[in-house]
Amino acid sequence: MNGADDILGPSLAAGRGEALALICGDRSQSYDELNRSACRYGNAMLAAGVTRQQPVLLLLDDGPELVAAYLGAMKAGLVAVALNTRMAAKDLAHALGDSGAPLLLAESDLMALATEALTLTPAKPRVIGTAQFDDFLADASDQLASADMAPEDMALWMYTSGTTGQPKGAVHVHASIALGERHVRENLGVGPGDRIFSTSKLFFAYPLGHCLIGALRCGATLVLHRGWPDAKAAVEVIGRTRPKVVLSVPSLYRLMLKDGVAATEAFRSVTTWVSAGENLPEELCRRWMDETGGMMLEGIGSTESLFLFIASTPFAMKPGACGRPLPWTEVELRTPTGELITTPDTAGDLWVKMASLFRRYHNRPDVTQRVLRDGWWKSGDVFSFDAEGWWTPQGRSDDMIKVSGQWVSPSEVEEAALSVAGVADAVAVGIPNEDGLIRLVLYAVAEVGEHEPILEARIVESLRSKLAIFKCPRTVRFLETIPRTATGKVQRFKLREAG
Repeated sequence: MNGADDILGPSLAAGRGEALALICGDRSQSYDELNRSACRYGNAMLAAGVTRQQPVLLLLDDGPELVAAYLGAMKAGLVAVALNTRMAAKDLAHALGDSGAPLLLAESDLMALATEALTLTPAKPRVIGTAQFDDFLADASDQLASADMAPEDMALWMYTSGTTGQPKGAVHVHASIALGERHVRENLGVGPGDRIFSTSKLFFAYPLGHCLIGALRCGATLVLHRGWPDAKAAVEVIGRTRPKVVLSVPSLYRLMLKDGVAATEAFRSVTTWVSAGENLPEELCRRWMDETGGMMLEGIGSTESLFLFIASTPFAMKPGACGRPLPWTEVELRTPTGELITTPDTAGDLWVKMASLFRRYHNRPDVTQRVLRDGWWKSGDVFSFDAEGWWTPQGRSDDMIKVSGQWVSPSEVEEAALSVAGVADAVAVGIPNEDGLIRLVLYAVAEVGEHEPILEARIVESLRSKLAIFKCPRTVRFLETIPRTATGKVQRFKLREAG
């Protein structure tokens, strides 16, 4: 078996090779063209010396190159690893060292980032920028027999952050790929020729699972957008390509509502909208459906699950609730000591069991052992369910903060803030804004003699130079002291309540 064949095989076998596989700006590719391109990338990676089951890091924006390189790596028996194009140099350095990848393909405008990262790690992979891709692919054949992989052979990794903020490579296998079409086909109604667009980038599990894996397996057409997504870009892409299904996050849906674009004719042509990455407030869900006339479905998945495990569907949805467990998953709520919770409206730790669960964290058997037990995964989320079986998130069991669909470690932000001259103490917390979406706030204590507006500007400038942009607090607030317990532990709940 081979995961790339699981993705492209159904369309090719059914004679739909000339059907449109993807659209990106003024570029497009058929399934035949995408398959040939994937073969070229796979052959070029093998020629570069990458061997079976070695990872290839892809620091690439969404586009035909990323999709072909991703599928080509799997087709060649290698391991595809797409990276966040907004990651900081230290995070890229960690991925380079942790993975031991012999090859990094990067956007040419990110080569400076790659160069900086290489100074921070002893790892010395071959680095190829997009400007060199023509040479890289020049002698590569567009025919490649797919490597015969065992079901438990590695197909892809996704880097995530745990409670320490240290990125961890979640290992997924070839056997997991086939599950990707279930929600896309059965609940979103995506079939051959339908167009699907995600404002979130393909290095996230959310669009990777729905689009690159699920939608291509269903014979659909991926609509891709280069550059970081914003409301203006989303409006342009939707108006130009008219997708049937659109995936986005609550923060962007809120911005598009404020911009008054949701009621346009192009938006009303979208059949289904999907929201994930962070909690979708009930009022935002209702307003969006009223404005667009389409169905808004919410769900939760993760880097570790690859696909959604709780979601609403066209047959069962309730604004304000995340949804119900999907038929191919098992979920349980447990107490911190492991007892099963069966009483409605009782919060507990969410445990998940499904075929696409990651098999381990690369190089982290200690963390793997803590969260994977007898086929069940402790997600770190706290949920409750009501008497009608609707499941609703209650937060995290640790202090991680989810901002715009991305996990942020408070300790990492705090460490960076405390390195700023004039900061005596600092704590980062997630606080809901007026729309119920979580935003990162930094509470700081200024040293004696510091002028707070000047110090705030210094903090903002320093954090932006040290952290990925999504980890930078939207707001800095000053306090005389940070609330702590008698033993010195920060009382974060007091800061959240004050916020």
